[in-house]
Amino acid sequence: MHDYYRIAEALKYIKDNMQDQPSLDKIASNIHVSPFHFQRIFSDWAGISPKKFLQYISVEHAKKILKQNGTSVYDAAYDTGLSGTGRLHDLFVNIEGMTPGEYKNGGKNLSIQYSFHESQFGNFIVASTSVGICNLLFFEKSATAAEKELKSLWPNARFFEGENQYHELVEKFFNNDFSQTDKIKLHLKGTPFQVKVWEALLRIPEGHLSSYSNIAKAIEHPGAQRAVGSAVGSNPVGFIIPCHRVIKNVGGIGEYRWGATRKMAMIGWEAAKTETA
Repeated sequence: MHDYYRIAEALKYIKDNMQDQPSLDKIASNIHVSPFHFQRIFSDWAGISPKKFLQYISVEHAKKILKQNGTSVYDAAYDTGLSGTGRLHDLFVNIEGMTPGEYKNGGKNLSIQYSFHESQFGNFIVASTSVGICNLLFFEKSATAAEKELKSLWPNARFFEGENQYHELVEKFFNNDFSQTDKIKLHLKGTPFQVKVWEALLRIPEGHLSSYSNIAKAIEHPGAQRAVGSAVGSNPVGFIIPCHRVIKNVGGIGEYRWGATRKMAMIGWEAAKTETA
């Protein structure tokens, strides 16, 4: 079993038993490994101990980050250029939105290349056109189901399997190599409103969180929180467009297209990396 899936089982157990603050022994026993082995694989994955990591994925931590940044998180990120620490997303992605005609015809005349990969957050499929990355979808066990989902998003496109320079850049991004992130391009299929929301997500720095209401204000649609939530949930490029950094106003983790456990893992992992940078 890939280490992430053992860790995901542990995170789910922790989430379900948070009030009991389960010990290392109890968590390890729940995923059927020794405490020593669990400590080792978790520390290899997160770079810190399980005990320390739990501090970052707690609801109180999420509340604290949100309270510190309030409604100015976008201004702060934009004013600093999202640069200077190497842990922030200085990912000023050149977003090329779909034209109305492309959106309507479901990718007709587009050629899409795709490949399968592993990451610290589990398996994913990444796909790209000649313009840039168009999808990054996490999946559990079935690569066939992930491929089917991808093709359903672009029903009239031509697909072929294989890797290219865009996919290699995504691999580097997951490995914390941000030296060439300015070369990552996105080719998004969405309405103008959705693209505006996805652009706003890119301005949330790594290790920080925001809320649906903050994003609605940032795109100058303060009353559109529900529509913002729908756009966040429709994010076609997981992790690169960091929809996992959006939580509920009250501080709860909230739902996630690829599972609340994976979202909790991403938030805690980024917070830990930012803290230790």
